Amino acid sequence: MAGAREVKRRIKSVENTRQITRTMELVATSKLKRATDRVYAARPYSAALRDIVVSLYSPVLAERYPILRQPGEIRRAAVLLLTANRGLAGAFNANLIKEARGLLEDLRSKGVEPELHIAGKKGLAYFRFRGEPVASGRMDIGDNPSVEDAEALVGPLRALFESGRVDAVYVVSSEFRSAMSTPPRVRELLPIRGAEARGSADAFIMSPPGDMILERILPLYVRNAVYTALVENAAAFQGAQRTAMKNATDNAGEMLEHLTRTYNRARQAQITQEIAEIVGGAAGLE
Repeated sequence: MAGAREVKRRIKSVENTRQITRTMELVATSKLKRATDRVYAARPYSAALRDIVVSLYSPVLAERYPILRQPGEIRRAAVLLLTANRGLAGAFNANLIKEARGLLEDLRSKGVEPELHIAGKKGLAYFRFRGEPVASGRMDIGDNPSVEDAEALVGPLRALFESGRVDAVYVVSSEFRSAMSTPPRVRELLPIRGAEARGSADAFIMSPPGDMILERILPLYVRNAVYTALVENAAAFQGAQRTAMKNATDNAGEMLEHLTRTYNRARQAQITQEIAEIVGGAAGLE
């Protein structure tokens, strides 16, 4: 009977685990809907803003606005890695960390000195454990990132680029395609690659004056690119966590079925043994 009691304890433990994973799956599903709404709202604005900035670019403007400068050679680069603060999301954080490691190795192989900036507890913990120098790190950005969060992240990096202390800025984040597809990607945020053939600032009628617009729209473009990356990363995390928790719930259900069959067999064997003992005892009394 000890074997049956042990199996019963395991059944209870797995039932509790399944209840937790099911609850986390439902919570992630609820958060995913809001997160995807933010992604779909941010994308059109981000794409339109990028088209405008790329169309506005010209060498003349690059001389007037440091954010548009085009370094002749990239010798130092800032890498901004976005990860989650929590786990239990499958390979979500591991894939982002792997992508960042690959980027750092690629830059170093080209003679570029990388400077690592991280937003997310998982990324910070990993690179600090490995002894990788981290120029800055934040763990206070939650599931609902704001424009202010984006500015706090990219503002110092933009200043580094404008001052010439770094020649490029890269962002490593997840691309949200669907709840099941959230691959990591590397985006070159700065320098801004222009398309001179498509036009210049002279091709636009600007009101208020062009200088006032450009002074605002160029930092806005960089900030919005990071904000879009943040909301996509948040949605990708919720999708990955929902998938991971659903798989865990399904696995717990399969384990319960196996344990229940094992328990029933153990009980049947115990009952059969008790019956045999009773029959044997009765036969001995005759």
